[in-house]
Formats: sequence, C-alpha cells, structure tokens
Amino acid sequence: MSLKIATPQEQDREALNRLLNIQTIYYEPAVLEVPRGQEIFAQYPDTQRIEVESHWQIPELHGNEGAVEDWNRIKRSVLILGVKKSLQARPNSRSSDFIAPSHANGCAMACSYCYVARRKGFAKPITTFVNIEQIQRYLQRHTAKQGNKPEPNQVDPQYWVYEIGENSDCSVDAAICDNVKDIIQLFRTIPNAKATFATKRVNRELLDYGPQGKTRIRFSLMPQSKAQIVDIRTSSIGDRISAINDFVEAGYEVHINLAPVIYTDTWLTDYEELLQQIDDTLSPQAKAQLKAEIIFLTHNDKLHEVNMGWHPQGETLLWQPDLQEQKHSQTGGKNVRYKRGFKGTLVDALTQLMQERLPYCTIRYAF
Repeated sequence: MSLKIATPQEQDREALNRLLNIQTIYYEPAVLEVPRGQEIFAQYPDTQRIEVESHWQIPELHGNEGAVEDWNRIKRSVLILGVKKSLQARPNSRSSDFIAPSHANGCAMACSYCYVARRKGFAKPITTFVNIEQIQRYLQRHTAKQGNKPEPNQVDPQYWVYEIGENSDCSVDAAICDNVKDIIQLFRTIPNAKATFATKRVNRELLDYGPQGKTRIRFSLMPQSKAQIVDIRTSSIGDRISAINDFVEAGYEVHINLAPVIYTDTWLTDYEELLQQIDDTLSPQAKAQLKAEIIFLTHNDKLHEVNMGWHPQGETLLWQPDLQEQKHSQTGGKNVRYKRGFKGTLVDALTQLMQERLPYCTIRYAF
C-alpha cells in the first residue's frame, strides 16, 4: 500500500489550518446584512459569536496588556468582522503609488518587528471587512480619475500601483474569504492600474486567481537563521523562494522584499548565502522580471516593551541601543533605526552585494 504524497497546494492548506483555528468571532451588527459576512459565518458555523459596537473597541483585545501572554493563541483563534466606513486611497511613493482602502487589518502571523500590533492593541488578530463590493467600487472610481500614468517612476513604468495589504498579509487573508481574490480579479479589468502586496506566507490557492500580470507580489525575505527568531508563524524562507517560480508562471509579477534587514556580526555573509539561494532557485523567466526593495530595520520603544512580555529572544536582534538612534514617527511614537552614518555603510554594502550576486535584479529602492 503506497502512501499518498500531499501536493504543494495541500501542504499550504494544511499549514494554514494550523495557523488559523477560529474559535471566536467578534462582529459589528451590520456584518449580518452583508453577503460576505454571511459567507464567513457559514464557513465557521461552530464558533462563539460576540457582537460588538465597533471593531476598534474590543476591550479584551485592544489595549489589554494582559493579552500579551496569549499573543499567539489569540491570533490563531480569534477573527473580527467589521464594515469599512472610511474609504480613501492615500498617496505613497515607495512600494506603490497609492495605499488602497483596507479589506483587512491585523494578522495571524506574529513577526516581532511588526508595527500593526502597536497601532491596534496588543495581540491583534485578523479583522476582515465584509463590504468588499463597496471597496471595489471605490477603487474603480479612484483608478478612473487618475487616467493614464503620465510618466514612468520607480514604482512602475506603466501602471498606477495600489498597495492592497498595508496592514495585513493577503496570503493569509485569502484563507478567510474571497476578498483578496475579488480585488486581484478586479485589477485584471482595470486598464491603467495594478495591485501589489508583500507576503511572508505561501498560499498556492492564489495561483488559480488569474492575475494576468496585474498583481505584483513581493515575497519578504531574510536569512533563515534570523527569520526563525523574528518571523514567527510564517512560511520558511526556502518555501517563499521556491514559490516564486510558480507565481511568475501563474501570471503574477514577483519581486523580492529584503525586509527588515537586521544587522549582526555575520549579517553580510548571511545575505550572501541568501542571494545565492535565490540565484540557484529562480527560473530564467522569474529572473528576467525580478526587482527588489531593501528596507533596514525600524523598531519602536513601545513595541520593544510589548515584545519583552511574549518573545524577549527576538529583542536581542531588534533592540540594539548602541547602534540605533531615535526618530519620532508620524504617529507620535518613538521609533529607533540604525545610526545615520552607520546605516549608510550598511546600505552601500548590501546594494553592492546585490549587484555582484544578482546583477539581473534591479533595486527599486533601498533605505
């Protein structure tokens, strides 16, 4: 009797099932009136359901420092459903031209440098917005107003690019409902724009969405020795790299996102090995369209305090006061980043290494 070998898609689904085991759903009353909300409830018929006035106001989750001890359990077992009330596309200049209205925020993964946790409470699980049709109509109107892109920029030479995963990971969101699928297929029909999102989770169900070149996925990468400490509950770096060929073949534009770059005594050697792994794995088709973003670590004093309550091991990498300087964020927090002159030498070293090891990969920006 032969053993059945799981396909990559089946392996991804099994991994997502381990990542998400929804037991409790908090929901705004209006969710019950929206088809997407009804679909999600039908998908999780045995969950505990708790009605709340607002997805922003759940005392046992938001601002509850005691939730730090249950950080990963909450991310795995809790889902929040809401209606997105404020729809706007904000200008951007690095990964995209605009930030699209959120179809979700929060995440089931638990990267210890992620800023989302400090923006919306402590153990921030996924919030899914069920009024996806309203969000899609807004995007259609907004893209129509832009007309054709007047000239190429570093974001894209032809299309206006909309970030659809600013506060969540779309690969995981796609396991909850069809919001991500709907948006990807919407951009397929918009003549002057494309979607983009960064991800740390391989979800091969997205291979069937038919993006036709109108969605750019940015796989976030770092040396595996560091990822296993700070990229909690994510796909392995090897899995992310090996998936690139499949996504390119399926019609996605695929870039790499070296972020956050974390300095250690062996950091440059670690990145040399990572770049070699990329070069050894990618197909000629994937290499021909490859571009990269490089983003060095920015941390936060309050997030550091939170992390010390659930994952202090990661802070040995992220919190290095002797090498970092303070910078006030736009939201009023105290961020820390590598000291100016020191960071400049790090950026130069990594960009030079990229040019040597992946000469076919354009660096879109590095900072």
